[in-house]
Amino acid sequence: MKGIRIEAYQNLVNYKKPTSFQIKESYPLPPYSTVIGMVHAACGFTSYVPMQVSIQGKYHSKVNDLWTRYEFACSSYEQGRHQLKVKLSDGKAHGITRGVSTTELLVDVELVLHIVPEDEQYIPIIVEALKSPAEYLSLGRREDLLQVNVVKEVEIAIERTKRHKTVPYDIFIPHTMVEERDIYKKNGTSYRLNKTYELIEIAKGKQIRQWEKVNVFHVPATPTNAMYGRKELEFDEDGFTIFLA
Repeated sequence: MKGIRIEAYQNLVNYKKPTSFQIKESYPLPPYSTVIGMVHAACGFTSYVPMQVSIQGKYHSKVNDLWTRYEFACSSYEQGRHQLKVKLSDGKAHGITRGVSTTELLVDVELVLHIVPEDEQYIPIIVEALKSPAEYLSLGRREDLLQVNVVKEVEIAIERTKRHKTVPYDIFIPHTMVEERDIYKKNGTSYRLNKTYELIEIAKGKQIRQWEKVNVFHVPATPTNAMYGRKELEFDEDGFTIFLA
């Protein structure tokens, strides 16, 4: 099996948890949907190209920063209550409240991403787009620049092993892989992450995104978190452990 390994760096970044509002909390690693979206944007794909992704990385520390928050109320504009006024096509005006909130930023993030498109003919297209993007790459927020240090086409092999394998980065491991391959893990936080979506029509002219979710363990890179598989593990040609979802 062939795939692409991306080694990248980000200075300050927020991978926003959808359920956080007052404080924009960040996942410890980018979700699958965020990585897939970055690849599609870099390549200019206008429809979904099926792919599997493995995500691992680490960050140095966390800091909090301020950002401007806008609340769009379904109420008429009132001077003294709303900071901004928006005029609608029917002549009415709705009020917007502008305030200050806090966002959580990860500092000095190192990422190792593996991209495995279902159709291997997309591999050279993705490699070229990541090496020579038409526009700057970002991962997380629009302003979270992605510095790509390595883009390499790699061979991925499955190895049957009982030996311990210490992963030097935090990593997402799908629940199904832990169960099916009998992978031992000592510690980990469970997340339910977005991967892909399809548009569902809920009313005439109105659509919502219905997400395909992936249940994963976030396993931190600590010496006590050595793991092994009594069945099979996947590695690329340079020895990086891979957990595709």
